[in-house]
Amino acid sequence: MQGGLIGFVGFMLSPLSWWNDLFVNVPLALGFAWLVSYYWPSSFTAAAVLGYWLTNVLGFILMHKGAQRAFSGKPPPYAWSNLRRDLLVSLLYTLVIVVLVKLKVLQPITDYLKRP
Repeated sequence: MQGGLIGFVGFMLSPLSWWNDLFVNVPLALGFAWLVSYYWPSSFTAAAVLGYWLTNVLGFILMHKGAQRAFSGKPPPYAWSNLRRDLLVSLLYTLVIVVLVKLKVLQPITDYLKRP
């Protein structure tokens, strides 16, 4: 049950659930940007972009951990030394998404509707 819940939260944060960006990822990124720009005002745009990317990476990490917990029978203990591996897995997922967008496998719905 815990793995499923962690995986669901991860899915909601990940770019795989593109439809929730306006309600989840963008407000979180905006909050992050407000916090950072409070101390460094000229960083608002960069912080918003970074915050948005971090919510997506966190989503991939949570999906990965949720799947591990759901399918392994007993939850493995989390070691901070695994953070590098988790970030690499998330970056790999991100790279796959970028490649799929560049290959036009994933694209805005308006592009799909324009097809003959």
